[in-house]
Formats: sequence, C-alpha cells, structure tokens
Amino acid sequence: RPFQRGGQKPIVLVGGGTTKVGDPSGKDASRQLLDEEAIASNIEGISRVFGRFLTFGEGPTDALLVNNDAWLSPLSYLAFLRDYGRHFTINRMLSFESVKQRLARESPLSFLEFNYMILQAYDFLELHRRHGATLQFGGSDQWGNIISGVELGRRADGAQLFGLTAPLVTTADGKKMGKTAAGAVWLNEDLLSPYEYWQFWRNTADADVGRFLRFFTELPQDEVEKLEALRGAQINDAKVVLANEATRMLHGEACLAEIQATAASLFAAGGGGGGGGTASLKRVKLSADEAAAGVPVVDLFVSLELGKSKSEVRRLVAGGGAKLNDVKIEDAALLISTASFEAASEIKLSAGKKKHGVVELAQ
Repeated sequence: RPFQRGGQKPIVLVGGGTTKVGDPSGKDASRQLLDEEAIASNIEGISRVFGRFLTFGEGPTDALLVNNDAWLSPLSYLAFLRDYGRHFTINRMLSFESVKQRLARESPLSFLEFNYMILQAYDFLELHRRHGATLQFGGSDQWGNIISGVELGRRADGAQLFGLTAPLVTTADGKKMGKTAAGAVWLNEDLLSPYEYWQFWRNTADADVGRFLRFFTELPQDEVEKLEALRGAQINDAKVVLANEATRMLHGEACLAEIQATAASLFAAGGGGGGGGTASLKRVKLSADEAAAGVPVVDLFVSLELGKSKSEVRRLVAGGGAKLNDVKIEDAALLISTASFEAASEIKLSAGKKKHGVVELAQ
C-alpha cells in the first residue's frame, strides 16, 4: 500500500498452483491438499480482501492480481527438470530453516512439498518475465523461498532481483499472530464480524499499542507517539483509536458508528439485553416454536461461537463466566424459552467480559 502510493505497481500473487502442492514453511504437519472448487473459493476471498487495501485497475500504478496456476499447471515435468532443476542443489535446500525444523522433529516432509521452494522460485522468475517484477515481499519464514527466486533469476536470465522480508508479528508476551494458528484474526467478515475485528484491536495489550499503531494504521508518527505515551486508564483511548483505524481500513467507515454504539453499550454501560447497542454483535434467531419448546443455553453459546463445544460451555458455566443479560447463569441445563425474553425481543449471552452474542426472538 505505501509502495503503491509512492508510485510503484503492486503485483498480488495468489497461489492457485502451489496450493495443490503444500508448503513446508514451519508447519509440523503436511497441509491438506484442496480441490479445484475450494482453491477457487479461497482465491475469491483473498482477492476481495486485497481490494480493500490496494487500488486495482489498468493504470500504471494500479495493482495487478495474478494466479500462478496460469504458468505452473501447463508445465512439462521433464522440460522443467531440464531447464530449471539444474539450478538447485539438495545441499542448499536442506540448509533452509523451515526444512531443517521438519527433519529435526522427524515430521513428514513429502517430495511433493519439497518441490514447493522450486515452484515459488520459478514464480518470481515468471513474474519478472511477464510483468517486470524486481522485488518480492514476504514474511521472514519465506526468506529461503524468496532467495531461491533471486538466485534462479540471476542464473536463468541474468536478472537482478531482490527480496524484502518482515519479521512475523508477535505480541508482547511472545505469541505469534499466525494466519492459520488457532485464534487467528480473519479478514473476511463472514468468518469474523466487523465488531469482533474491532474488539480484537480494542483488547490489545498495553505494551503492544505503540507497535500496532505503527504496523496496522496510517496515522502520522507524531500522533502515534502521543497515543503510546498515554498511561493508566488513558491507554484505553489509544486502543480505541487503534481499533477504529484498523477497522476503517478493512471494513470501511460505514460500520464504525454501529460498532461504537455496541462498544459504548458493552464497555461503558455494562451491556444489558434488548438494547440498540447490540446491533453489531453476532446473533442467532429463535422461531416462536423453538422458543415455546425451549432451546438449551449451551447450544446457543456454541451457535454464537462463544464456546467451541458444549463441554467447554458447561465448564464456562461452572466457572461463573457465562451470563444472560449480565446475570450469571447458574445451571448449564437452562433452557432459553419465550419466558426468558420477558418483554424484550432479544437477550444477550456473554462468555466472560469480552465475548458477547444476541439471541433474537423471531416475530
């Protein structure tokens, strides 16, 4: 995004081809191979997200989205080995940290996956040939694959290519903010609502606020310095700015008013069911027949993703962390029925202080 604003042309590469192989970049287990339909769906989702951060089009600095399946699938295996296999050595490939970690742990590393670094190196070569790409960005876990592409470009075409990597982001307590690790923050609203995305940034640890303002917003440096200098309860003001800016960049300005109304209700007034301040929360609907019969509260917690399983919700209830309209739920066998709503059209369920959802009674 900053490079595009500086006059460069970004090229977004989606791995429709390499997804069919797998990637040994630090994962202990082999990645599941996806079918064509799943790959196409993933590419569509990724493309939609990138469209919120970059400007795509036909202009000289407009971003371009390409799929490496266009050149990988038509490859002839024998011709590829002849033309490019000779540029790679097993010694060099074994020296990469991602491979060494898998071998040291005796984790399975198939020949299929082992070819990934060759294919990614070839991607860089093709991007240079087709679109004039000279610089490849990636996380630090991709360093070996990027360097392989730089070396292949020099050996095959005499091209001078470059790589730029960024350290994988960790929180102040050393935990990795992974993209496929448990608890990942999804960018697609069908997987994580705009309010939940906002809430993730609002719940940032005090020690991370300054770094995250620099990484994930476009605020001027002097404003970031003022915000990170806040202490005590005032640091919460900086967290709200972080949440607003990060959410605006991904989901747009329009959703912020609703999010802030929900946040004001939950953080300032303590929530309460049936209020207008719950509009941004995840919700499920009960039909009149369901409400008349009664629905187990543990089922609703799971439906609202306030717990991963019924057993987890039962433990939450036992620990005193499950609430209905801010009142502790004492019995995990509780049924939510028409009487639970009293005169309201919805009730709020909470898991702890920061996770909430709404059960709405269908009219």
